[in-house]
Amino acid sequence: MEKYILSIDQGTTSSRAIIFDKKGSVVSVAQREFAQIYPQPGWVEHDPMEIWSSQMEVITSVLSKNNLHLSQIAAVGIANQRETTIVWERSTGRPVYNAIVWQDRRTADYCDQLKDNNMSVIREKTGLIIDAYFSATKVKWILDNVDGARAKAQRGELAFGTVDCWLMWQLTCGKLHLTDVSNASRTMLYNIHTHEWDKELLELFDIPANILPQVEQSSNLYGETTVSQLAGIPLGGIAGDQQAALFGQMCVRKGMVKNTYGTGCFMMMNTGENPVKSENNLLTTIAWRINGQTTYALEGSIFIAGAVVQWLRDELKVINSSSEVEALCNNVSDSNGVYFVPAFAGLGAPYWDQHARGTIFGITRGTTSAHIARAAIESIAFQTLDVLQAMNINITELRVDGGAVVNNMLMQFQADITNVKVLRPKITETTALGVAYLAGLAVGYWKDVTEIEQQWQIDRTFSPQMPKQKVENIVAEWHRAIQALQTWSKK
Repeated sequence: MEKYILSIDQGTTSSRAIIFDKKGSVVSVAQREFAQIYPQPGWVEHDPMEIWSSQMEVITSVLSKNNLHLSQIAAVGIANQRETTIVWERSTGRPVYNAIVWQDRRTADYCDQLKDNNMSVIREKTGLIIDAYFSATKVKWILDNVDGARAKAQRGELAFGTVDCWLMWQLTCGKLHLTDVSNASRTMLYNIHTHEWDKELLELFDIPANILPQVEQSSNLYGETTVSQLAGIPLGGIAGDQQAALFGQMCVRKGMVKNTYGTGCFMMMNTGENPVKSENNLLTTIAWRINGQTTYALEGSIFIAGAVVQWLRDELKVINSSSEVEALCNNVSDSNGVYFVPAFAGLGAPYWDQHARGTIFGITRGTTSAHIARAAIESIAFQTLDVLQAMNINITELRVDGGAVVNNMLMQFQADITNVKVLRPKITETTALGVAYLAGLAVGYWKDVTEIEQQWQIDRTFSPQMPKQKVENIVAEWHRAIQALQTWSKK
């Protein structure tokens, strides 16, 4: 009886379940979008119970439509939107508040207050920059603002976790409260050198240690599912979505780089066994830990990428579905001087401007919806260029993945302005594939990394075509737009 790996790919806007076979090929996918909650400007929340119910729905769907028995699933892996913060009651499993999403800006002013005296110590211990993006200030906000939450936490009645931890708790009916090193490294509470929750940081943020999950390797036999519909499946892999994508792209050697085009855009470079500190505001993070060996990475986090396409669809209503955006863009040959900085949730790397907001420059009477759409898509590539330049490395290829890589116009524009080959793999579900590999390695489904490294294949290569002078001109105009926005965002 053939066996498979089940990947849980829990993202910012949708929950997905994907079945992979021994060749690393996609057997089946099920997906469901869930509600985005915006209580105030700059606030972004999810209903944790909807995250769980939508995830169970797609898991059930992907198994049933392929007539797969639970015994055919060799292991489950969990990839998740990172930094999103959930606090729940241990006794009931009920959240005390909605999940505060990584995009949320409610703690930006508090982060500004922290920077004067704490930037260097936090950077040294965690590899991160003080920003509302990370989990620590979100946990503090919940404990400080939800009635009774802090008292319950002090009595040991609450549990905190990122989304992977929340799903692990639900899948095991509360038996396992754990996360992996890649997710722990994104909380601003975990010391990436000592590999433990940092007491000094817990005191700084006034977070009791008893709410924290146990931290495990990224590939490990953690236990088995116990929830009734799925009981008995080995749980073998956990990784934050971007680290999972790095592994799924088989960027397993030092110096290899991938870029994921999802709701946000995340470039990550494998830096090997040692953490590397960036001089250009990039993040030092843990990529994964396998067989006792930790691999580190440098990362540039862009908050808004594919989300700008959803904005065109849902708010501007210039397209009916995300798949239509490329055709709309191709109605014009260029953006006609329009530059769109989609800082809906502030600017991430390398600028780290928490107070920036989305702005469109260069609109004239002749500007059409196609020009705005093209400027929106080009903004994804421009932001990626900024991060690549901040990495200060010379590369000949950029491996890409995520939903937006189906857009050939975006991929070609990316190759043009970065002046490197952009490689799109045959299997673009690399986040789910990466955590499938991690889970499979834990249970012996795949023997080792060398075996799975052979499975990576190129679908299409995009080579630079745009004249150098034109590239220099449009990049200069993009940076002028960034500078103008930053001037506006200063309080």
